[in-house]
Amino acid sequence: MSDKFDTAEFIAGFVAEAEDHLSSASTNLLSVEGAAAKGQATPRQVRDLFRSLHTLKGLAAMVGVEPIVELAHAMESVLREADRAAGTLPVGAVPLLLDGVAAIEHRVRALADRQVVVAAPPKLVEALGNLRQVGADRAMTSADTSLSPELWDKLGPAERTQIVQALTEGRRAFVVPFVPTLERASRGLTITSVRERVAALAEIVKVVPQSIAASDEAPGGLAFALLVLLASQDDAALADAAATTPESLVPITLEGVAAAPAPESLEEVADEALQHRGVVRVEVARLDEALERLSALVVTQFRLVRTLAAMREGGADVRALAQVVADNGRQLRDLRASIMHARMVSVAEMLDRIPLIVRGLSRATGKEVRLTIAAGKAELDKAVAERIFPAVVHLVRNAVDHALEDAEERRAAGKPEGGHVTVACRELSDSQLELTISDDGRGVDSAAVARRAGAPLPTGDEGLLELLTRPGLSTKAEVTKTSGRGVGMDVVKRIVVEELGGELSLRTSRGQGTTFTLQLPLSITIVDAFSFLCAGETFVVPVAMVEEIQELDPARTVRGPDRRKAPRPGPERRRTVRAAEMIHRRGEAVPVLRLDELLGLGEATELGRKAIVVRRGGESFAFAIERMLGQQEVVVRPLEDALVRVHGVTGTTDLGDGRPTLVLDLAAIGGRLTSPVVGGQP
Repeated sequence: MSDKFDTAEFIAGFVAEAEDHLSSASTNLLSVEGAAAKGQATPRQVRDLFRSLHTLKGLAAMVGVEPIVELAHAMESVLREADRAAGTLPVGAVPLLLDGVAAIEHRVRALADRQVVVAAPPKLVEALGNLRQVGADRAMTSADTSLSPELWDKLGPAERTQIVQALTEGRRAFVVPFVPTLERASRGLTITSVRERVAALAEIVKVVPQSIAASDEAPGGLAFALLVLLASQDDAALADAAATTPESLVPITLEGVAAAPAPESLEEVADEALQHRGVVRVEVARLDEALERLSALVVTQFRLVRTLAAMREGGADVRALAQVVADNGRQLRDLRASIMHARMVSVAEMLDRIPLIVRGLSRATGKEVRLTIAAGKAELDKAVAERIFPAVVHLVRNAVDHALEDAEERRAAGKPEGGHVTVACRELSDSQLELTISDDGRGVDSAAVARRAGAPLPTGDEGLLELLTRPGLSTKAEVTKTSGRGVGMDVVKRIVVEELGGELSLRTSRGQGTTFTLQLPLSITIVDAFSFLCAGETFVVPVAMVEEIQELDPARTVRGPDRRKAPRPGPERRRTVRAAEMIHRRGEAVPVLRLDELLGLGEATELGRKAIVVRRGGESFAFAIERMLGQQEVVVRPLEDALVRVHGVTGTTDLGDGRPTLVLDLAAIGGRLTSPVVGGQP
């Protein structure tokens, strides 16, 4: 056996652990920064931050990444000094610590991509080493609380601040006594087990050993005082966990300070914190492999169904086999739900880097920005999350850099000096999620956008969005660090609409603000879909895209003039198709488009018998088809090769016959019919 230690196999595990600790560090730093702005100390967050960096340093040392070790060590030194100062960071520490987290994150990503990990920035390490504690809080004394001087002297500055701050916020604190005896030890009640039991109910600040006179009740002459902060109101449960009585619990109170009433939701927060869940780390590649195996099973199920139908048509008795196939289909749906659930990631987790991005933009632009993230408990597939995150980042950057006014302009408009950006999401259905990025800025100037694009003034928000998403268009007259390069909104549209098959919409009001709405599928691999027949060919359309399926009654179809014309010459032209039929649907006239004609499959003399109604923006379209074939789960294979990409085709699937079946984006096809074509590109 070789004596050489190979760290390569540990890299994936290190990266996963490091990302968790970096996320925790960023969250705690932002919390520290917010509390510092209010003049509050944050002893617990400082210790949690120190713990994350200390663990990260140890992991980095294990795999031999010295630049991360050096950065984490420099940041540890600052936090150790802050911990001695009751959780108060030195002036200017937060920006440097955030830079340190960003530098570590950059090196973790380089390690994950098997690239060279560059040395730690010497100026940053030097700046962290030069930080000195300024303006430490006043020295607290035992007179601040009812805690005995004997116990008070055993506490460090951060622990004293933690107790006083908790009591000021309305939480309750106790001294919980525990005396070891042989009888208790025989029942498994030791200081170790009691500490674990108490920690499940309360936050332990410190366990202080005490020397007492030996007696029958304390044969060893030893006792312990557990200083705890209680989240719940159940004193009896705390006493039971410590193997004592409620009467023996000694409350800690503030002397001369009125405590704030406890918040009503405190018990709910505590209950959530006590729910321990086991977690197993699984590489995404393994989940992808499981999904690939599931995809093969879905196709096999299609083949079973087709074979069963052929046997039935041949006169065979397939009732028993049909029941087995039906049971297999239900079990396959359950398996799909389980695998897809394992692939889901929290939207809140996906957005946890947005506050850092906004903070950096606020510093770069000099604008005061308040960020609100309302993600709730929504989840989406990891593959979708990875694709959509860059689009969300770009929209947030635009909101801060383009949309929000500076303080002087906001004051003149009667607005608060600080702008407000909101990122929110909600589940529209079992298969769709809606993300909104909104601001209270100046709104989009349609006339200015039209001038920059060299196009006529748009008549509505949908036309304005079409201009904003033109490749190369930028509304910034000069290039800055954050914008002005002409790259952005076209990328957002490509990700949301073309890659994910979702929908992007805009709502803006001058002087009031702008909202971008992204409707996304929760998954892009296995989706519920309708299959249908058109001109003898089979196609598939996702269920989430369809508003309604209607019977086409020729007697109720309004026939108009034939609008087919030859394209006009010149750099700007309009694609025209025959939309001579209209149907009445819920008070609106909906054009009926012949899908066979649009796809170049030939022209039928009569309309199909069915119509699939979809909506893009605020406009509905009905596509005439021959007949519906059914609804089923399908495996979508995206068209990655740019040479075979076709507008309105999102991918292919296999319905069990071994032939590729096209998956259509009918909303994109319908929305493109009346859009102007510039420079020869529709």
